[in-house]
Amino acid sequence: MSEPKKLAIIATKGSLDWAYPPFILASTAAALGYDTEIFFTFYGLQLLRKKLDLQVSPLGNPAMPMPFPVPVMAQALPGMQGFITKMMKQKLTDKGVASIEYLREMCIEAEVKLVACQMTVDLFDFTKADFLDEVEYGGAASFFEFAGDADVTLYI
Repeated sequence: MSEPKKLAIIATKGSLDWAYPPFILASTAAALGYDTEIFFTFYGLQLLRKKLDLQVSPLGNPAMPMPFPVPVMAQALPGMQGFITKMMKQKLTDKGVASIEYLREMCIEAEVKLVACQMTVDLFDFTKADFLDEVEYGGAASFFEFAGDADVTLYI
């Protein structure tokens, strides 16, 4: 019997809109029988926190569809990020898109390996108590150990 295919993902972003790709791709790959690992580094560590408070920023995201035109200058106004985040969360709910918490739990149930970059954990003074119990810790070398044999490697 052949070895299962492998998917290695590096997650570097910690905003609501960037949280979906690694969890959707990983849970789908696991459902298809892939051995799957996500390596969370820098701002991607936010996705492993016990309590999520993910935001969306319209700044620097010109492709973000808005229900009405919002000038770039207005996007920097106080409260705009909260407004845009609330709007995005409502859109996700209205369209029946699974929450990040649900997708993350699906990954855990499917035995997707969730690895926090130890160097980044130390850099930002996080502790293991900040993260889900299922999280493993490792450095770039441990990621390469897995990714070196991966059939697919993605940087998100």
